Amino acid sequence: MPWLQVRLAISPEQAETYEDALLEVGAVSVTFMDAEDQPIFEPDLNTTPLWSNTHLLALFEADTQPDQVFAHLRLLTGAELPEHQTEVIEDQDWERSWMDNFQPMRFGRRLWIVPSWHEAPDADAVNLLLDPGLAFGTGTHPTTALCLEWLDGQEIEGTQVLDFGCGSGILAIAALLLGAREAVGTDIDVQALEASRDNAGRNGIADERLALYLPEQMPAMQADVLVANILAGPLVSLAPQLSGLVRPGGLLALSGILAEQGEEVAAAYADDFELDPIVVRDGWVRISGRRRAAGLE
Repeated sequence: MPWLQVRLAISPEQAETYEDALLEVGAVSVTFMDAEDQPIFEPDLNTTPLWSNTHLLALFEADTQPDQVFAHLRLLTGAELPEHQTEVIEDQDWERSWMDNFQPMRFGRRLWIVPSWHEAPDADAVNLLLDPGLAFGTGTHPTTALCLEWLDGQEIEGTQVLDFGCGSGILAIAALLLGAREAVGTDIDVQALEASRDNAGRNGIADERLALYLPEQMPAMQADVLVANILAGPLVSLAPQLSGLVRPGGLLALSGILAEQGEEVAAAYADDFELDPIVVRDGWVRISGRRRAAGLE
């Protein structure tokens, strides 16, 4: 069944008014969309900011009359409508379309991320089975890709790996499949820990090889390898804690960092780590290095 889509160009101050009005006149869904490529990377806690120029998209059943929708919006808001337009959206098999767009991806020399409905392109490679779902990292974002490629390039056989902010568990599971002895994942979101546990089971990872904790439950430890794909602000503020979670001589990889934030994050770790050159991809960076030996810090 096709749908009628109504698009309104609004300001953040108009958002609640027009969202409520559209639902009142029969919209089956309302979505906000950036109108001018103004990404919001680190919103304040407990806020849901909108862009200065926002498009509000509302879907109606196909037989809805646009003129009637607009007339009712004027009555409900008591104002002339902002810039607006309509179009008919043809229906499709959204699940099939979504599945077709998620293909196996290769990272480094050995590692592939493979959705469950695909055969592995290389049966002899290290194949991590992962379906897009509730959380929180599937390899498609540059920051996740940078971390996966880094893991693939390290000698991590027999190591203990800490995935700080584990999300889907993709980095911890990749490390285990690449030969790590055990991994620890921590995240502030209980759903992320559940997703990590489910993904580990899908990949045949025994419970005793992947321990998952909320941050306040984590035991004292110093890992051989620490990966943290979170955000620049937390990486800077948590630098003393994260540095202390890596043993002397251990490895560190950080991402979730915009290119313009790279130097600030690197400076927060420079005293404790011999840092590699910053790696940049699509406006995001990875910072990696080796912790200085005791007595050299």
